[in-house]
Amino acid sequence: MTAYLIRNVSVVGGAPTDLLIRDGVVAETGAGLTAPDATVLDATGLVALPGLVDLHTHLREPGREDAETVESGSRAAALGGYTAVCAMANTSPVADTAGVVEQVWRLGREAGLVDVQPIGAVTVGLAGERLAELGAMADSAARVRIFSDDGHCVADPKLMRRALEYVKAFDGVVAQHAEEPRLTEGAQMHEGEVSTRLGLTGWPAVAEEAIIARDVLLAEHVGSRLHICHVSTAGSVEVLRHAKARGVKVTAEVTPHHLLLTDEKAATYDPVYKVNPPLRTAADIAALRAALAEGVIDIVATDHAPHAVEDKECEWAYARPGMLGLETALSIALDVLGPQWDLIAERMSRAPARIAGLDSHGLDPAPGVPANLTLVDPSARRVVEPADLASRSRNTPYARMTLPGRIVATFLRGEPTVLDGKAVK
Repeated sequence: MTAYLIRNVSVVGGAPTDLLIRDGVVAETGAGLTAPDATVLDATGLVALPGLVDLHTHLREPGREDAETVESGSRAAALGGYTAVCAMANTSPVADTAGVVEQVWRLGREAGLVDVQPIGAVTVGLAGERLAELGAMADSAARVRIFSDDGHCVADPKLMRRALEYVKAFDGVVAQHAEEPRLTEGAQMHEGEVSTRLGLTGWPAVAEEAIIARDVLLAEHVGSRLHICHVSTAGSVEVLRHAKARGVKVTAEVTPHHLLLTDEKAATYDPVYKVNPPLRTAADIAALRAALAEGVIDIVATDHAPHAVEDKECEWAYARPGMLGLETALSIALDVLGPQWDLIAERMSRAPARIAGLDSHGLDPAPGVPANLTLVDPSARRVVEPADLASRSRNTPYARMTLPGRIVATFLRGEPTVLDGKAVK
């Protein structure tokens, strides 16, 4: 294993220092370090962050390898500064058994670019009718701790209660896609002024808020851990704020696109802007940004959702919802939050690692800590070119936008997966 001496790097925005990486860990830190056997990297002007952790990634394998594979998604993640991603269960077949989650886990280990932690389905086939093999997935080699029917809401309150009770036994988490389906039938975008103007069926904010309100009450009753996926409305923020003030064990995520893009984008009828939940209003964005800074929303999660060309380049009504996110998430966070490095490290690495139980991730570079880290050039700006992305899909809403920041290097247990902005393998 090659040793690396990273010189003059700012650790989470602190004063410049040196980092010596050896045998998969940060061996030493301090000014003026020497290591004759180490490969030296000049990191002047760069910031070292704990490797990013994504709690919400769609890798599509098995079943839709035309849109993404575990390997291609892992490469996109590494290029985005990630060292661990949690892969959602809506594959084909669905990841609702120990066999499927172990398959995804092993594919991640074979790729060796990031740690791929599978998320198991809450219900069999995501059908919302009966619980999946939660215990078997938890006991499998993949050691699943997060369960979600993402893309579908666990709408039955009795089933949701049972899931929360079940996972409590092994400190698991149910991650809810908050959408009351009876309120979103035929919905095409956010319900509001723009949907009325365009004549598209609206998706009301209350469809999200009602499920969150119900589920925080269930989680409080059971005493179990609940996570809310892709929060998108100001009303949801208020429900979460109230629940956290009461001590409910609830965490929440927001996506980069819900921090930046509004429902006005739907006026272009470009299906790249069709997403679930839909893009909301400027007032919602302001509330989400404030909640992220405050900690009412715990993390930024990408909801990286690659789609094949035929699923996106079609009429708006028939297009699949979802956007790419892994390779641009840190840039969007920088654009939204500015260079608040400790806050970015907390929302994009430490907190998601804690929620997922990934003990070797989310740790600031320090002696004895596993060398899972990323080096960022905050002064760089780049134009997003879809053809240059590592994902097999091209459905990025940021095409040809100029975004701040550039991932220069990513290390997974001391081995570089990205150097000089390029994937090592």
